[in-house]
Amino acid sequence: MLRLNSADEGFAKAFQRLVRDRRESEDDVARDVSLILEDVRNRGDAALAELTQRFDGHSLADAANWRIEPAECREAYDNLLPDLRAALELAAQRIRVYHEAQLPENRDYTDDAGVRLGAIWRPVDAAGLYIPGGRASYPSSLLMNAIPAKVAGVERLTVVHPTPKGVINPLVLAAAHIAGVDEIWRVGGAQAVGALAYGTQRIKPVDVITGPGNAWVAEAKRQLYGVVGIDMVAGPSEILVIADAKNDPDWIAADLLSQAEHDPVAQSILITDDPLFADTVADRVGVELAMLQTARVASESWNTYGVIIEVASLDEAPALANALAAEHVQIAVDDPEPMLRAIRHAGSVFLGRLTPEAVGDYVAGPNHVLPTGRRARFASGLSVLDFMKRTSFIQLDEAALRAIGPAAVALAEAEGLPAHARSIETRLGL
Repeated sequence: MLRLNSADEGFAKAFQRLVRDRRESEDDVARDVSLILEDVRNRGDAALAELTQRFDGHSLADAANWRIEPAECREAYDNLLPDLRAALELAAQRIRVYHEAQLPENRDYTDDAGVRLGAIWRPVDAAGLYIPGGRASYPSSLLMNAIPAKVAGVERLTVVHPTPKGVINPLVLAAAHIAGVDEIWRVGGAQAVGALAYGTQRIKPVDVITGPGNAWVAEAKRQLYGVVGIDMVAGPSEILVIADAKNDPDWIAADLLSQAEHDPVAQSILITDDPLFADTVADRVGVELAMLQTARVASESWNTYGVIIEVASLDEAPALANALAAEHVQIAVDDPEPMLRAIRHAGSVFLGRLTPEAVGDYVAGPNHVLPTGRRARFASGLSVLDFMKRTSFIQLDEAALRAIGPAAVALAEAEGLPAHARSIETRLGL
């Protein structure tokens, strides 16, 4: 775990190294993914079957092993313990309501020149969701990806979900039932992303692919952008906690580990203005780790990538936060509002001492699919708009064309495009 102090002479350089640190895929991952995608494009289902057997130990030789049917999802939902079913339903309801408020409005108006202008928002026809299997098999991820797509009005929602050694997570199936998923295919990795983009003999291609995954999945999405739309190229999870000494150090230690347990290359950072509090939190992280079932992963993350930054005043925190542009930012102070207004770059911000980031992963409502790796400088979290596109429209009558057409002719001629100019001039009788 790295300790930095903003008062130290070498702080600026050390902090810049932290900002520039990359915890994402290397060139060999890009090469491997390129080969996998080409194989899926050329051989379709045959490539999927071979790669699924090799990487997941799941055989697709039997046609029944390719899909998880809606009846299985309904059965998984029915078999949930009542408290867990209620928790999933609450999460789904809150996610749905929050995302319904994101639906954009169509526009249709006539301006002062008499030109009719506007735009129509429509959903994509089909969306593909990548939902990880194994250690990262989370029903919350399915809800966070599927519900915005359904709210947007997507007609066909296809999930790819690896089932290592054939093991299926019933919670993911129950979440799929709640969200109204149309298809679930038991394939994963870069090959599943390729199948969604190109289509295979069994799997129809989609228009947009969203959802979390490992380095190979993220790289596949990056390479396929343009063939399909994607939500983002997501890297390892990260959290920045800004906290003063009034906080319970056990709470802050747990907050830091809430992201460290995701992945050995996840990153947790604490900014505080109290050296004693920093020491205490570091000690409490060790105590918390001793009690975690996920201690192996969380320890590797914290010991390798964890950071505590001491500052003379928390007034320094917004500038540091903007440079880090973290996925999650917690502001654990009495009055977080001024700092919220000063932090321009963050995936999602959690305000006050009683708002842990973990509540946002499940039941708060906003999406937990967020930009990582400093991409919050230019990207936003997953929303309804990721599953929609806008078509503008224009309508002119004779008076409107005479009002603005000559300017278009002048610009077309200046750009050396006489056919452009001619298409307008003929209508103006010039």
